[in-house]
Amino acid sequence: MSARGSFTIVNALGLHARAAAQLVKLANRFRCDVYLEKEEQEVNGKSIMGVLMLAATRGSTILVRTEGEDAEPALKALGELIDNGFGEGT
Repeated sequence: MSARGSFTIVNALGLHARAAAQLVKLANRFRCDVYLEKEEQEVNGKSIMGVLMLAATRGSTILVRTEGEDAEPALKALGELIDNGFGEGT
C-alpha cells in the first residue's frame, strides 16, 4: 500500500532542526517507508540529515510519499504535523 500528499510548510522558520526532528520522530513511529520530495530532490523521511538537506523554507511545497502496511495513517499524521506548523504557529 502507498499514499502520497502535497503539503506547504507554513511555520515561520521552515523545516529547521527542531521541526525536522519532530517529523523524523513521528515518521519512525510507523512501519512504512517515508520519503519527502522538494524540487525533484527526494530524501528518506526517517533520516534527520535527509530531511534537513531539503532546506524547506516557509512557503515551500513538499511531497510526502509513504509505502507499506500503515502508509495511509502515516501520511495523515505527517500531513497534520506539517499543516499545523509543527506546533509553532505561523
